[in-house]
Amino acid sequence: MKRAVSVSIGSSTRDKAVTFDLFGQTVSLERIGTDGDMEKAARLYQQLDGEVQAFGVGGAILGLKVDHKWYDYHSIMPLIRFIKKTPVVDGTGLKDTLERKAAAAVTPLLPPLDRKPRVFQMSGVDRYGLSRGFMDSGYDTVFGDLMFALGIGIPVRSDRALKTMAALVIPIVTRLPFEWMYPTGEKQESNTPKFEQYFQWADVISGDCHYITRYMPADLSGKIIVTNTTTAHDCELFKNAGVKYLVTTTPVLDGRSFGTNMMEASIIAAMGRKEPVQYSNPNGYYELMESAIAELGLKPQVQEL
Repeated sequence: MKRAVSVSIGSSTRDKAVTFDLFGQTVSLERIGTDGDMEKAARLYQQLDGEVQAFGVGGAILGLKVDHKWYDYHSIMPLIRFIKKTPVVDGTGLKDTLERKAAAAVTPLLPPLDRKPRVFQMSGVDRYGLSRGFMDSGYDTVFGDLMFALGIGIPVRSDRALKTMAALVIPIVTRLPFEWMYPTGEKQESNTPKFEQYFQWADVISGDCHYITRYMPADLSGKIIVTNTTTAHDCELFKNAGVKYLVTTTPVLDGRSFGTNMMEASIIAAMGRKEPVQYSNPNGYYELMESAIAELGLKPQVQEL
């Protein structure tokens, strides 16, 4: 049996373990949350290094891939400082491949419109592949990067503006403590609605589930949510808000969709890959992920709520 473990700085209440088959291999996939404690997470990696076939970085990211440019997330690097043997991924391999296909699954769900469909992308730089899929499908897009990462109520409305913002802001924010930018630990369980006008403007709300559940308004009647890492509680929350469809970019296993980092780690484990994954110097890695997605028949999953 192959073992893939996601050590997450997110809430331990979301922990889960499943076993399933990939490429003819049985894979044990496990999430271990540390409730925002980065040092505890680093020590767990150290303890398990060489004992498991692949690591996922949960509740954090190693960097940001915006189109073809990679930005290291410097404040996260200490998290993986003890890893010497086991390959480690943060989900970028699937965000840049599998998530691009989400727009094609969403478009047939929309009602007839006399305008372009609208998507509110919670963060474009974190999920550029997902964002690119919607842009390529002709969606009118608002990116919430400045709103939710920096608390600045300015919408970003174009690919060019997103890339310009990324070049100016990312080198700074990636050196700040990660918890300043993203909810960790118990903050993942709170809800403080913000920028409701953009949630209501959109036909589709897309992006990281923690961002959506933390900032969404109580009423999202008729909306489509595109996300992953959903638990039964998240699905109930969306249903109570009136969401019509939930589209998860990763498969639903045992009642929940796991994060891209976990699914990417499980693929790496099943393949038996031992080489380190370097997103900044991929050497064919994204093509490898595309091939794996095709062979496994992975595609976004649609649930009507």
